[in-house]
Amino acid sequence: MLLAGAIAYTVSLVTVLVVSQQDQRQPVDAIIVLGAAQYNGRPSPVLRARLDHALGLYREGLAPLIVVTGGVGRGDTTSEAIVGRRYLTAHDVPASSVVAEAQGRSTMASMSAVAQWSRGREVRRVLLVSDPFHMFRLRLEARRTALEAYTSPTKTSPISDNPVLELR
Repeated sequence: MLLAGAIAYTVSLVTVLVVSQQDQRQPVDAIIVLGAAQYNGRPSPVLRARLDHALGLYREGLAPLIVVTGGVGRGDTTSEAIVGRRYLTAHDVPASSVVAEAQGRSTMASMSAVAQWSRGREVRRVLLVSDPFHMFRLRLEARRTALEAYTSPTKTSPISDNPVLELR
């Protein structure tokens, strides 16, 4: 029993690590940025790394639209999505090309909100942006929502620079 648990854990860890290194960037209908903390209207270093990565993908011409997710955390007055939208528009992305989807406070809730938002729009193929350790879970959530999703992990997140934070 203990051996089976150890094997399952090891297989899961290896799967997460392998998927975390795969960048599936390609032309899509929208780039989806998963939220992370914001502080008094400014993106945290983790959120900023995700936004900068999405900005690069947008500038490569991979999508005409960026959707930023993330709700309002405890004690906050502004959502992660709104902070992300402001950041991107301040970096010369037209406001008409950025959507703030502030309904979710978890990966599952954010992905559900994006899927619901995309219904009735010409958004089916998406490129998900987050930290490397998040990619496997994002792929699983995307399957549940029926979006055709690809992943592109940020390479500059403070979390990625600290293996202890990434593995916890």
